[in-house]
Amino acid sequence: MPHQGDMKITRLFTAFLSCLTLALPASAQQGVGTPLQGDLLTGWQQANGQRVAAIRLRMAPGWKTYWRSPGDAGIPPEFDWSGSKNLRDVAITWPAPKVFDQGGVNSIGYAREVILPLTLTPRSPGQPVALDVSIDLGVCSDICLPETVHLNALLDSTSNKPVPAIAAAFAARPYSGAEVGLKSATCSLRPTADGLSIVTRLRLPSAGGEETVVIEPGAPGLWMSATESSRQGDTLVSHGELIAENGGAVALDRSAIRITVIGKKHSVEIKGCTPA
Repeated sequence: MPHQGDMKITRLFTAFLSCLTLALPASAQQGVGTPLQGDLLTGWQQANGQRVAAIRLRMAPGWKTYWRSPGDAGIPPEFDWSGSKNLRDVAITWPAPKVFDQGGVNSIGYAREVILPLTLTPRSPGQPVALDVSIDLGVCSDICLPETVHLNALLDSTSNKPVPAIAAAFAARPYSGAEVGLKSATCSLRPTADGLSIVTRLRLPSAGGEETVVIEPGAPGLWMSATESSRQGDTLVSHGELIAENGGAVALDRSAIRITVIGKKHSVEIKGCTPA
């Protein structure tokens, strides 16, 4: 009889293969034009020496791309900054995503256009940053395509004036727990045959409509299942399962967990949870 953990990972792998399989008949469309276009928006220099820029991704009508945690049927984007010069660190601000239903399987991402603000820490403050990034990501419509976008720009402006499009993308991030009146965020863990069962309880106002809860474990090598969620008064309860990709024991730091609630009205991002 197949092991339960193997079955779950197999379903995830099957979804990934399905995406690639659907892409095969579309290979001839590359000559017609890609459904994805990307560019870099150069921004401004902050008083602390950090620079602000943004990646802008534009999809053709009917196409979408994925959030950092893409859901059951998505492919997470991967960023390679190794070609950059005078760059110590990059922090990406993710605008609140949307939940899409792909034949009864949820994916999480963006349609038409998304701007990802970047906060860049130079190795030598005050000097230009030669930004070079290669992004591997998936774009989907009736079919799915793997895409690679290579972008570069020289960031040498000394202006401290914010660029409206980037500032608007910063403002589109999920609210923090404090901003929506979060009263508590607890999580209970229980060993299972495959890893850990996790149950989160969030005392906060409704985000509107059906609420999707995404739990990111905050540690590499862990696979997190989709959650099942329900409201019990002012408390949103969600449960899912964590499995180590190498099949070993699961070690989890509650303070590193990131919980995102995606609703019809807004989204909320909560960092860390306390024992129940």
